Amino acid sequence: MNVPILYEDNHLLFVEKPVNVPVQEDQSKDQDLLNFLKEDIKVRYQKPGNVYLALVHRLDRPAGGVMVFSKTSKAASRLSDAIRRQAVEKKYLAIVRGVPDKKQDLLEDYLVKDKQENKVHTTHANNKNAKKAKLEYEVIGSKDNMSLLSIKLHTGRPHQIRVQFSSRNLPLYGDQKYGEKVNQAGEQIALWSETLAVEHPVKKEEIKIQSQPPNKFPWNLW
Repeated sequence: MNVPILYEDNHLLFVEKPVNVPVQEDQSKDQDLLNFLKEDIKVRYQKPGNVYLALVHRLDRPAGGVMVFSKTSKAASRLSDAIRRQAVEKKYLAIVRGVPDKKQDLLEDYLVKDKQENKVHTTHANNKNAKKAKLEYEVIGSKDNMSLLSIKLHTGRPHQIRVQFSSRNLPLYGDQKYGEKVNQAGEQIALWSETLAVEHPVKKEEIKIQSQPPNKFPWNLW
C-alpha cells in the first residue's frame, strides 16, 4: 500500500488515504489504513513494542484524501474534543451527476441510519433517532451534465455528503450505494478529502493540510 505522509510530528500524523481502503479493520479483512500505519511507524522508528495510533475521524472506504491520526493519547483526546465542537475545518471535493439549482447553498437535513442494510436516509426532524446534518457547497464548474463541488462540512455524519446530494437527485459520480440508477459497477466514487485544518493539540497553532484528487477521469474534466 502506498500512503503518502503529508505531515508528521510527535503528536500528529497526516496522510493521504488511498481510495478503496478501509480506515480500520472490518468484515472484509482487507488491509486497513490504521494497522498499516502502526506497522509503518514501528518499522520506521524501530519501535520494539506496540505502537499507539488513534483514529479520531473517518473517511468512507471508497473515498480518498487527507486524514489525521493521533500519535499520543493527549493529542487524541484534544482532537476528538475539537471534532465534537466542530472546531476542525473539513473541506471536500465531489463530482455529482447533474447541475445544482444554486451556485452555492447551505444544506440541512436530518439523517437516520438503517444498520441492517448499512444505508443512511433523510427523515423528519422529530424522528428520535435522527441526527442533524449540515454542509455548505459551491459549484466550481459543470460539464457533461456533471458538476465539481467544493464542500465544507459542519457536521460529520456517516455517508453525509453522499446522502444529502442524492436526496436532491444529485448523486455522486460512481456511488453505487446512493446512485445505483445512474452509476455503473466499476466506477470509482468521486469524493475527496481536500483540506483538513486543526489546532495543534500541543503547539496551539493551526495546521492546515491539503491534498488533490488524482489526475484522471472524471477529476481531470476540470
